[in-house]
Amino acid sequence: MSVITFVSHDGDKHEAPLEEGHSLMQVAINNAVPGIDGDCGGEAACGTCHVIVDPQWSEQVGLSGTVEEEMLAMNPERQPTSRLSCQMVACAVWDGLIVQLPEFQM
Repeated sequence: MSVITFVSHDGDKHEAPLEEGHSLMQVAINNAVPGIDGDCGGEAACGTCHVIVDPQWSEQVGLSGTVEEEMLAMNPERQPTSRLSCQMVACAVWDGLIVQLPEFQM
């Protein structure tokens, strides 16, 4: 089974099955991952699905786009590999992807 690992700020790991074609936010919500709320339903309008991509994976998943940058620019916990998980469409090559959840989302 292909998995994505969500790591909370305090180190708790939550593995979720990779659902190809679904946003990373939807994968988290479908698997009750704490800290991913997706209040705007995936419209990149709230930032409650902020994740920090493990640097080993940043090239594979890509960088944030213009819409994401507008939301992330307002986030005090933004990191160079920050993304909005609602804008990340999971694909098979992401098996083993690790993302960190910011402290304020807990």
